[in-house]
Amino acid sequence: MIPPTALQWLRSPALTPLWTAIRGRLQRNGRQATGRLTVRCPEHEQREAVGQLLGRAVGSEAGIDLAALDRLLRSSAAGAGLVDVVEAITGPIPDRRAAAAAEQDRRASLREQALAAASTAGLDGQVWLTEWLDRAFRGGIAGRLPSQETHRLLTRAITTLGLILAGTGGLWSRGELAEQVTGTAHGLDDDTLLNRLVLRGIALATTGQAEAPASAVDRRALWESVGVAGDTVATTALTYGLVPLGDGWQATQLRERASHHREAHLTLRDLRQLLPIRLAPQTVYVCENPRVLEAAAQARVRAAMVCTLGNPTAVTLALIDAVAANDGVRLRYHGDFDWPGVAIAGRLMRRTGAGPWRFTAADYEAAVLATRDPDTPPHQLSGAPVATAWDPDLATAMLREGVAVHEERVTEALLADLMRNG
Repeated sequence: MIPPTALQWLRSPALTPLWTAIRGRLQRNGRQATGRLTVRCPEHEQREAVGQLLGRAVGSEAGIDLAALDRLLRSSAAGAGLVDVVEAITGPIPDRRAAAAAEQDRRASLREQALAAASTAGLDGQVWLTEWLDRAFRGGIAGRLPSQETHRLLTRAITTLGLILAGTGGLWSRGELAEQVTGTAHGLDDDTLLNRLVLRGIALATTGQAEAPASAVDRRALWESVGVAGDTVATTALTYGLVPLGDGWQATQLRERASHHREAHLTLRDLRQLLPIRLAPQTVYVCENPRVLEAAAQARVRAAMVCTLGNPTAVTLALIDAVAANDGVRLRYHGDFDWPGVAIAGRLMRRTGAGPWRFTAADYEAAVLATRDPDTPPHQLSGAPVATAWDPDLATAMLREGVAVHEERVTEALLADLMRNG
């Protein structure tokens, strides 16, 4: 205990700037009375008080040796070291070094737990995982949340990513996925931190982008790209002429609709009952625009078709994957001759091994000529160019012509193929 009289003098306002400066240094020093600092003493009262404390005259600035001041205080009427005196005057001094070391150990432990969860989820060796974890920690998750909550959040995010990226969970709606991982269907709602973490992981894993899309439409498309639908009944895959083998009522219904030249809309629930879809060897045509499938149905062609309705949803991708899994089935794809259209084509061809259906440079140039109308200005290409790996000359031709040709403009040519081959 510091004697009251000594403590009262040490607490004099003239010494307050000195103790404030020393407190800051002790925090940074790990509560060790070492090193030197300079204290400004602009007022006469401050110079007198500091000089009396140090036992020497000081000017407008006083150099302080903390170790020497510690010894001086111990031998003075205070009878206590520098740390005890400063704490008695200003309150407890946190040990920032120890706190920083403890925080570093805590984060290292959380990271080890996250990597263990990734191993369990089947994500070992994923090149994107390190950057995803780095960004999660840099984003302040560990700083804002207690260790237990941080661990639970990262484990749930990793479990979710494992289910949809490591192929261990099948087809999901987002509500089902949330229920499986968090125990509530709202666990992956748009406003949750878990949703944002998972979307960042999907973006890194599938596109190499560090952040999830900003718009709700693009975020939904990102979920769809990895097989997660918004729900099990509202979103459907559009098909026509699909004649699956088997005795189940779903396969029978599809065959019946095909025999009457009727299109079919399959929900996620329908697909779960149908999978695996068994088909005889054949060519299945995939288009982007429903007008092409509609024309095929009206013409009563016998070819099997799937329509992506633009960027394919999770349900459509699941149907195309199931069709492509059949030995002897060949997929042929046609879409819009614009940059988003060829981007969709590239993704589907890489995913399923589909080939182009009237979707080469020669086909594009023919379409530009066939749809040219002196009374109607052509639709100009816009957006960033996209490579066309199945025919590099296609991207070159599109850059040269600068004209977009949407799929419905070439419906007659596509329909002729379907009638000839179906």
